[in-house]
Amino acid sequence: MATASDPSLRVLHALRLKSFAPVEVVATVAALDEAETLGFLETFRDKEWVRHRDGKITGWMLLGAGRAEGERMLADELDAAGGRADIDAAYRQFLALNQACLQVCTDWQLVEVDGAPVVNEHHDPAHDADVIGRLRALGDEVQPICAELTTVLGRFGSYGPRFHTAIERVEAGELDWFTKPTIDSFHTVWFELHENLLATLGIERGTEERS
Repeated sequence: MATASDPSLRVLHALRLKSFAPVEVVATVAALDEAETLGFLETFRDKEWVRHRDGKITGWMLLGAGRAEGERMLADELDAAGGRADIDAAYRQFLALNQACLQVCTDWQLVEVDGAPVVNEHHDPAHDADVIGRLRALGDEVQPICAELTTVLGRFGSYGPRFHTAIERVEAGELDWFTKPTIDSFHTVWFELHENLLATLGIERGTEERS
């Protein structure tokens, strides 16, 4: 049975994944209501784990002490779940697909004209259809990995549906859902899952190839 993460960990980890976010986004990622999420954030602020910033863009950010506490909680959770080997195996499968994801996103954003890469203005339906087909295939490959992760830690449960939604929206002609960073695009979800796996396993992004 999958381990259900402690709500306080889910809130702290949501900020790790989003870097900077308003309370409603943190609540969505943590799968909690906004009032409960705000209560945790205010407690964390008093402990100097997080900071609230007002201004043109308002939201919450994770501080160094909060990141360290989150890493400790993640390690304790994984050890208690007894699923480190399973999560690591799923991570290795995910990492094997990472280059394919980077390439399909690059091929979506750029096309070659006269031997030079230029921004894809999406005037070539055949090119776009080919790249979208590759995106669908990549989505099919990542779904079993998401399912395996979810059998160990329930907090991974949103990724499969989010990938599915992003692909369906791209196929329906909503092209921003491929790579746009400010929405839950395929690339956004992929990057977040990657960060989630690294954080869960205690791997620094810059050293993962040597891990």
